[in-house]
Amino acid sequence: MLGAIAGDIIGSIYERKNIKTKDFPLFSEKCHFTDDTVLTAAVADVILNGGKYTDQFKWYYRRYPYAGYGKNFVNWAQSRSNEPYNSWGNGSAMRVSPVALAFNDLDTVLQEAKRTAEVTHNHPEGIKGAQATAAAIFLARTGHDKTAIKSYIQTTFGYDLEQTLDQIRPTYRFDVSCQGSVPQAMIAFLESTDFEDAIRNAVSIGGDSDTIACITGSIAHAFYGGVPEGIAQQAKAHLDEFISSVMVKFMSKYGRF
Repeated sequence: MLGAIAGDIIGSIYERKNIKTKDFPLFSEKCHFTDDTVLTAAVADVILNGGKYTDQFKWYYRRYPYAGYGKNFVNWAQSRSNEPYNSWGNGSAMRVSPVALAFNDLDTVLQEAKRTAEVTHNHPEGIKGAQATAAAIFLARTGHDKTAIKSYIQTTFGYDLEQTLDQIRPTYRFDVSCQGSVPQAMIAFLESTDFEDAIRNAVSIGGDSDTIACITGSIAHAFYGGVPEGIAQQAKAHLDEFISSVMVKFMSKYGRF
């Protein structure tokens, strides 16, 4: 969970100002948490305390209305309707990491990932993005190597993970779809040597930088066994008291990350 949040915060200032390089300061005074962090906390809250994802997503939106949500999510969150809006956007993947940390078998992780997605992102690609991300995190935290993770994701979800970052980077542009950002985020993880390198990979390809780094960070955190202390402390310093308390409670209960 912290890996996802750190990725979101680090990537926040590059979403609209892509830099296409791994050489950049990880944090600056302009870094901030976005809707990725807010809705990750909302998922963690439901797992901790029960309730419905629909209700919590709308409640967290009202608490943090200016966190940078997509237009369709804003319209849904402000409406009286609880019906999903058939989204294939990467919002389903960015918020799913607590699921992969809280449950202890892959089938349950996949089922719960679907539940977190389908209240808004009931398009097959939206559900797939959430499930693929959760599966990668779960496999990473349960000792599977990168070859096994890559094979499972390609075989089960049909994502093409054969491109390299050097092939992606020159032409990659802003893409909020799961199918156009989740595979790229996974490749950023697969090519990494440690957590920091994974985040630098994710930001360097451009596009929806905070969300790609959030997804990459969630997998890298699980695979590398944590977030380096310096990065963790700086990320925590960018959180407010409420979201920090949700994260601490979640980490304390589940004993992971």
